[in-house]
Amino acid sequence: MATSTRRARLRPIALALLGFAAPLTGAALSATPAAAQSQNFSAFVASLWPEAHARGVSRSTFDAAFAGVTPDPEVIEKTKTQAEFHKTVGQYLETAVSDKRIALGREKYAANERWLAKAEDRFGVDRYIVMGVWGLETKFGTYMGDDYVVRSLATLAYARYRGTYFRTELVKALVILEEGHVDPAHMIGSWAGAMGQTQFMPSNFKPYAVDFEGDGRRDIWNSTPDAVGSTANFLKKHGWIAGETWGYEVQLPAGLAGVASAPDHYAPFGAWAARGVVRADGGEMPGSGAAALLRPAGPAGPAFLVTRNFKVIKSYNNSTSYALGVCLLGDRIAGWGPLKARWPGATLAQTR
Repeated sequence: MATSTRRARLRPIALALLGFAAPLTGAALSATPAAAQSQNFSAFVASLWPEAHARGVSRSTFDAAFAGVTPDPEVIEKTKTQAEFHKTVGQYLETAVSDKRIALGREKYAANERWLAKAEDRFGVDRYIVMGVWGLETKFGTYMGDDYVVRSLATLAYARYRGTYFRTELVKALVILEEGHVDPAHMIGSWAGAMGQTQFMPSNFKPYAVDFEGDGRRDIWNSTPDAVGSTANFLKKHGWIAGETWGYEVQLPAGLAGVASAPDHYAPFGAWAARGVVRADGGEMPGSGAAALLRPAGPAGPAFLVTRNFKVIKSYNNSTSYALGVCLLGDRIAGWGPLKARWPGATLAQTR
């Protein structure tokens, strides 16, 4: 989903949170005389100190975090392009579940199976769902963003983007630095301040990040075990039901062919089977659990039965396309085949 500069995509959890009134544009930021801008920004940074100090941030950590930091006009420009980014679910999945990403995911799974199994055992979250999140967020840690998180957050807070939200995130980022989980040089992330291999916002770090490796730090940037464990912990704490699937692609009988999505109307799998709904891969329906019908492209596209775990994935990023990408990428890494049905307007290559 990133552009060629790889800076435009708003990462995980942050994507669902945005919606704003931004009184300061990139052009306005750039047009402000340099001396005045420097003075105004310095005053803004100084205003943060009492709040940061009250949260336990030392003067040395504070000064090191802001050393040489100036507002970034490019970050402000990204806030205006995000809402204009649109793809159909089929177009989105063409990239999200590409053959290249599947192949890389299988390599990364083989190299980290021990930690993925441990996370599944401790938190009860399907290891392949964790793989799907990891793959969609940063291509399995191969690209985590190239922006200094403090500068990005300071720019957004200085511009009063979304009111005080990014000011709060900025202070929480300073607390992470104070606690020594990462140093300023390695606190890199997206233009919106999302960090690490599975792109946590600073506010998600304290409640969900874990020291899975046992070295005393919660290093979601450089430690794959910590990133994997933290992601599983996030999903567990948002309601993941251990031992339950996310769902299945299904084929509908003639009587249900024209039925639309009803993603919040759950019925037992057995009830769906009694109405003639079958799994597209030929497998048996679970003997327990409930699911809702999801038809993201309407009657002309693939149909799915999704459980409440699918909604848990959307707590990470509130997008149906994203959640499907996580699930289908995880399934392909696990060895399942491509979808049976085609997306409207898709070629055979796009469905694979």
